[in-house]
Amino acid sequence: RARALYAGALVWDDHSGFDPDARVDLACLDRWRSAGVHYLSVNVGYDVVPWRKTLQTLAAFRAWIEQHPADYLLVRTAEDVPRARQTGRMAVSFDLEGMNALDGDLHMVSAYYALGVRQMLFAYNLNNAAGGGCHDGDAGLTDFGRAVIREMNRVGMLVDCSHSARRTTLQAMELSSAPVIFSHSCAHAVTPHGRNITDAQIRACAATGGVVGINGVGLFLGGNDRAPERFADHVLHVTDIAGPEHVGIALDYAFDTGGIAEVLGAHADYWPPQEYPGGAVAFIAPQALPEIVEILLRRGCSDAQVQGLLGGNFLRVAQQVWR
Repeated sequence: RARALYAGALVWDDHSGFDPDARVDLACLDRWRSAGVHYLSVNVGYDVVPWRKTLQTLAAFRAWIEQHPADYLLVRTAEDVPRARQTGRMAVSFDLEGMNALDGDLHMVSAYYALGVRQMLFAYNLNNAAGGGCHDGDAGLTDFGRAVIREMNRVGMLVDCSHSARRTTLQAMELSSAPVIFSHSCAHAVTPHGRNITDAQIRACAATGGVVGINGVGLFLGGNDRAPERFADHVLHVTDIAGPEHVGIALDYAFDTGGIAEVLGAHADYWPPQEYPGGAVAFIAPQALPEIVEILLRRGCSDAQVQGLLGGNFLRVAQQVWR
């Protein structure tokens, strides 16, 4: 039953975790495509790197996808996702982790959208010109952050609250006129980590019509453990708190765990050592998704709930927001 359900569902992974660098060989995307994933949001930049590097990465990733039209489709509208699936391809769009990529210029929002960026979060762990990060003082939204939300709503870009501070996210969800997402966040009530979100944030997200994407990072799942059962624990908690129509998948999968450990150590301000102890980081790979489906069915989820989790919920929000 689990295999048949997975094979028949639209599978949407709302965030990749590999290094956003123009030198990355995107042949790695086959890890998702071969696992039956039909849509992937690929990170092209985060606050740790200069915004010019983000533009270089975005240009390189766009070119690679356009040069592989038999296997991948660069998303423009939400309807491109089921269309890619029907033609045996994986749909791809891009996301930004933090508003440093705007370089303080509101006009950059529509420019990034035209280049394929479909979601952007406020701050990557630390405060920036737009708002507060989850590992910093929670100053809330700035005037610039509020203006960015209005512009994102106008152009059709998803407002993403992952990695951002609690007060900032609650203010953003109150201000946005469109559904808001936590693209890749786990539940703090299940695992009390600074990157995870509270029940109040989960409920506020659902009230906008949005979705919480559960990520597969062991540190956030608990105990640096990538067991699918732990992933299911977070899915079921969000389901209990907000309803099954407000939970999705965003694995944040990064296969080069050794490289991740080096990056964490080199930027201890963004990743405080008490929250990110040294050593390799465990990740749930896309190939584990069928096992997660089996676990959720065994733990009482209906076929319809699993189909929503796998992709239907995020597709619904994209259809509402993307222009």
